[in-house]
Amino acid sequence: MNKLIWLHFLVAILVTLSCTQDDVEPTHFSPQLMEVPNGFDEIEFPNDNAFSKSRWELGKRLFYDPMLSLDSTVSCASCHNSEFAFSDDVPFSIGVKNRIGTRNAPTLANVAYHPYFTREGGVPTLEMQILIPIQEHDEFDFNIVLLAERLKADSSYVQMSIDAYGRELDAFVITRSLACFERSLLSGYSRYDHYENYGDIDALTQNEINGMELFFSDKTNCSQCHGGFNFTNYAFENNGLYHQYEDPGRFRFTGNMEDLAKFKIPSLRNINLTAPYMHDGSIQSLAEVINHYNSGGKNHPNKSALIHPLNLTDNEKAELLAFLQSLTDETFVNNPIFKNN
Repeated sequence: MNKLIWLHFLVAILVTLSCTQDDVEPTHFSPQLMEVPNGFDEIEFPNDNAFSKSRWELGKRLFYDPMLSLDSTVSCASCHNSEFAFSDDVPFSIGVKNRIGTRNAPTLANVAYHPYFTREGGVPTLEMQILIPIQEHDEFDFNIVLLAERLKADSSYVQMSIDAYGRELDAFVITRSLACFERSLLSGYSRYDHYENYGDIDALTQNEINGMELFFSDKTNCSQCHGGFNFTNYAFENNGLYHQYEDPGRFRFTGNMEDLAKFKIPSLRNINLTAPYMHDGSIQSLAEVINHYNSGGKNHPNKSALIHPLNLTDNEKAELLAFLQSLTDETFVNNPIFKNN
């Protein structure tokens, strides 16, 4: 090897060794459709609604189509915006004729894993849940039979329905295809996931690691309700938001006083993107949410025994906030396969 080649070789080594961590391109995840993230359970599909690309494509088109509402002004995406992890940025979303909803729109991320739906858990399947916004007075205010007739006037919808389900577009096809699309909204590529499930020990800062340890500690007990890969146990609890509630919560479904003002525990994934918070969107920021739990909340007969003053320092609150922000999945919210096109 001559001197010139040796010189180039040595320069290349020196350049490589001099690269800092900031110079290294981060790993960019480009998950395929229905790719289950590391650490997640496999998805179970109903017998009558196995996943297929044609069903997904039909469901995606319906999700973004305002024709699903009575006056063709509101779509599923109107209240479940991909920019906000398929939630909304207002306390109550606006339905047809500018009617205001009654509950804060939750994220649709990872709904494939939910054992039941709505804040009171009164709907057992995602397919059945699709019917609720369609008929709800403050949302689409429509009839699914009439909706099917409207959509069948479009020959491309008819063909997509036959390709996907082997039948004309009807209520069955509408509910199944929309559920098929929503099951694909998998979010598991946050910086926390890179740290915990993909072996990237540099994905979190020390403050975020401190916040993570606090989150899973006995001091806060956050993970008692927000545990598991989806950061929820799907139980129904009262978190001491009010002394008296206008919304009866799970009582609306069961009629049992012990369920009064209890609501399904939400996932904390992408929580930094889904403000405002609580069932009524009454808390504007994550810092305020932390202050609420730190205070122990207000007294209510059904308040969870886990809700009590935490006595966190300002530094601990800041670390906890930093960890919650690390649960944001930029890959998910920016994934072009979920965007309207």
